[in-house]
Formats: sequence, C-alpha cells, structure tokens
Amino acid sequence: MNLDQLKEQAIQLPSKVVAVAAAEDEEVIEAVVNAVDQKLATFILYGNEEKIKSLFTSSKNGGYNKSEYVKIVNANSDKDAAKLAVQAVNQGIADVLMKGMVSTSVILKEVLNKEYGLRAGKVLSHVAAFQIPDVDRLIFVTDAAMNIAPDLNQKVEIINNSVYIARRLGLELPKVAVLSAVETVNPNMVATVDGALLAQMNKRGQIKNCIVDGPLAVDNAISIHAAQLKGIEGEVAGRADILVVPIIEVGNALYKSLVYFSKAKVGGVIAGAKAPIVLTSRADSAESKLYSLAMAVRSVS
Repeated sequence: MNLDQLKEQAIQLPSKVVAVAAAEDEEVIEAVVNAVDQKLATFILYGNEEKIKSLFTSSKNGGYNKSEYVKIVNANSDKDAAKLAVQAVNQGIADVLMKGMVSTSVILKEVLNKEYGLRAGKVLSHVAAFQIPDVDRLIFVTDAAMNIAPDLNQKVEIINNSVYIARRLGLELPKVAVLSAVETVNPNMVATVDGALLAQMNKRGQIKNCIVDGPLAVDNAISIHAAQLKGIEGEVAGRADILVVPIIEVGNALYKSLVYFSKAKVGGVIAGAKAPIVLTSRADSAESKLYSLAMAVRSVS
C-alpha cells in the first residue's frame, strides 16, 4: 500500500469531521479546500470568523464556498479556538483534531486538560508514514516530534501507538525495529540496551500485535542484503515496517532526510489520544497535509 491508496481508502469511508483549531491561515484553508474537493472529510473551523471567511474568498481559493462541508465557529483567541476544537472531539461532534495557526504548546495543553481533554494512553507520540522511492512498502518512523529522550517505558508506549496506527491502516502484524548505531548490545549505549529489552518484552507478550527486534542499525532494519552481510537473522531484519528512533534528534534528522534527500512522500499524526491529531507545519507541502488528514481519517476508531 502507498499513501495515495491510503487516501483513496479514507475517501471511501463514511464521512469524518475534522475540528481545526485557529483556522485563520491561508495554508490551512488551502488544505481544507483540497480535502473537501477530494471528499476526504468535512470540517469545523474554529477561530476568527471574519478572517477565515476572507481567506475563503481570496483569489487563491477561488471564492470557495461549500457551507454544507465547512462550518465556521468564531473564537476570541487561539486558546479559545484550541479549547473549542478539543471539546468538539471530546464530545463526539468531531472525529479528528487538526492544528491550525496556533502554537503546539497551546493546543497540547488543551489536549491534556483533565476535564475535557483527549488523553487516553500514557504517552502522546508522532507517527509518520513514508512512501519512499524504490521501497515496496510504507515505512513508519516514530517519534520524530513529541518525546525528546524517551525512557524504556515511554518507548513501550511509543511502539504501542505506532502499532495501533499501522494496524488501523491495514498492516496486521507490523515488524518493529528499535534503532541504534549498532546491532549489538553495548552497556554504554542506552539505545542498544533498550532495543534488546523491548525485543524480549515483545517475545514475552508485554508488547503485543507486532514483532519487535533490536537493537538494529537503519541499514539492517530495512535492507535484507545488509542484514545478510552482517549475519543478522529474524523476521524484522531487512523487513521492518516501523522504525523506532532513540531520541528526537535522530527522528527529526531521519524524517527530514527522507523528505529532502530521498524525495519521500509523508503523512503523520499524533497518536495516544482519544482521537487522531494532525499537527501540520508550514513547511509541509499541501500533498503532505492531505496524506496526514487521510491517515487521521483512516485511523479513527
């Protein structure tokens, strides 16, 4: 499966509602217009009503107006917009939360609100799905955006979140590689120790619905040839679906290298909440935003 096929699958599903926090941004409106045009979802836009309407009538969006697919709700501030969007998802009015022109810290504070927030698991984590040229499957990378230096227990939750997303997208038994610089355990390298422990926890049923192996370097996680040359055997070696990075710097560099050097296509969501969360960046292409929305729609419980 590739990201375009994933998007087509999402379009075939019963319509989902996306709540956008602080939607008064030209690129956000462009993503909304594209998603509605492709029948990917309907939207509730929270923010400055006057600004949002003016963006819809801009020349770039061709005076776009389909009120049956887009509802605008006025909010007095970014904080209020984030609160209203989160509450809409919490109350079942919307199925997916999307970040607009609001800081990540503001929207996450509302997501984590004990009264009306969306926290479900122990850890929120980012899951990105890459369609890489000459690779015959989607490669998931986690966590490149949320957790700075996760400990062993947090890595368990990060794996659980990524496995949940992968399974929702149709991958029945994902193969998970816990990445390190080397594939042997070295007590001086925490990532190698964690990789071995996570693999053992998986074998003993503490991490379910997937196959975990580690530590594995990137080459022998995704290349069967590299794994064979190094004498590494197992169901994951060379066949990994999910790459679990040790720290955020590794994830960030891997993510951006795949996009800018390999020209990979990508979509991503925040998992571990009661509903998928789309945190788009200004640097994301319109195509990437659509793939992220498709991932979110497809992974709704």
